[in-house]
Amino acid sequence: MSTVGLYVPGTGPLYRVPAGTKLLALLLAGAGLLVWADHRVALGALAAALLLYPAVGLGARRAWSALRALWPFLLAIGLFQVLFGEWQTGLRLCAQLAALVLLANLVTLTTRVREMLDLFQRAARPLRHLGANPDRVALVLALTVRSIPMVAAAWRAAREGYRARGLSGRPHLLVVPVIVQLMRMADATGEALVARGIDEDTRH
Repeated sequence: MSTVGLYVPGTGPLYRVPAGTKLLALLLAGAGLLVWADHRVALGALAAALLLYPAVGLGARRAWSALRALWPFLLAIGLFQVLFGEWQTGLRLCAQLAALVLLANLVTLTTRVREMLDLFQRAARPLRHLGANPDRVALVLALTVRSIPMVAAAWRAAREGYRARGLSGRPHLLVVPVIVQLMRMADATGEALVARGIDEDTRH
């Protein structure tokens, strides 16, 4: 796993789509799910997101890896809605969240860090007139987009350690290890950026 990103080299059709087009499609998908707030639409989006992985040359295992880290949150959301709201709402929210995470992960897996940085640099250029550094803004945005898979990886690592110690029935014990793992990833990312000269470049 790369310390800066989670790009997976490949030759599938989605790899040839520009980063801007993929991010725009992700934004439109999120907006569409909010506008058409129906559990059937959300389930359809989730099914489409799952089918996209093998269709673009990525195995279904990568989709399952993203969802496996997300299921405790989905379970909590679903149970809350069933107990205090409507089951349709719980189903819709869970399907929406899972679909968007899968789609965001798909963008991350098929987009190089350099492509993401270049896109955000171009988009942030007008901010130069306001005294902002477009390069630094681009770096922050790129790392934010890539943070979802990193959180999933941190949760997965914490859960594996949880099971290795023979612990069960106390999922709240995973919170601190996840935070620690994310801090380690952030440190490793910072060191990798400095080693590549990215941090120094953004200061000019």
